[in-house]
Amino acid sequence: MILVTGATGSIGASLVRQLRDSGTAFRALVRDGSKGRALGCDFAVGDFDDPESIAVALDGVDRLFLNGSGVEPVGGKRAMVRRQTAVIDAAREAGVAHVVKVSVWHARQGARLSQGAHGEIDAYLEASGPAWSLLRPAGFMQNFLAPGAYTPEGDLIGSYGDTPVSHIDCHDIAACAAALLTGEAGRGEAFVLTGPEALTDAEVADRISAALGRTVARAELPPGALVAAMTAQGMPRRFAEDLAVLVGEVVSGSQSGVTASVRELTGRPPRTVDDFLAANLPALRAAAVPPVV
Repeated sequence: MILVTGATGSIGASLVRQLRDSGTAFRALVRDGSKGRALGCDFAVGDFDDPESIAVALDGVDRLFLNGSGVEPVGGKRAMVRRQTAVIDAAREAGVAHVVKVSVWHARQGARLSQGAHGEIDAYLEASGPAWSLLRPAGFMQNFLAPGAYTPEGDLIGSYGDTPVSHIDCHDIAACAAALLTGEAGRGEAFVLTGPEALTDAEVADRISAALGRTVARAELPPGALVAAMTAQGMPRRFAEDLAVLVGEVVSGSQSGVTASVRELTGRPPRTVDDFLAANLPALRAAAVPPVV
């Protein structure tokens, strides 16, 4: 039996569909019972901040998909580390044999925000006892569907300039997780997951333009301007500055590489940006098309 945490998120919801379609026995962990019923599968209501609910959800489980929210402006890195290490402890106590965890590319102890938090949690998991596998994806294509990714005029907000980034579809991350959770390969390994190509912001804007049938320009928001924009919206300055540093690392090429991990784990290539946009066209239109005045 597999327990899927983060079951209503971009990765978890896709993993739920893939496991359900394959007939694999699993349980979804949700914080809201109505969302669990909407998933159409076995589910448990629980929360990472409620250890007893996690222990109940883990009853009869031998494989765990561990995925949670990232570092938040309030609570910081330590809250994320505390929550996920507590789930790892509960999994060990429940006799879970294999934990597949979603991490981030370049996770390392001492780094900023989610990179640092995942670095700590990854190290804790590796020393915890159960077999483990780590998924370290590049930036999500799903970010192109967020209204905050566009100006009010419908132009793509970009912070990476002319640096290419190998964005990945969360469906492919979920497929890699499914392969690891239902097989024996990949234990004790970390996998960097990317899309099939690295694209600049301008190239992404061109792909979105083609999908929408209208020109989508690129609105530049470089790391320096990012701090001012985020603090103006009420984000704590230290958090905004740390985020700008991570964006600067991407500008320096930290996510420009392309790996073969998706193909190696799933037996098929990862989805292209063009295919992703075509498959999510209604959501793209809702996010990127400016309102009619």
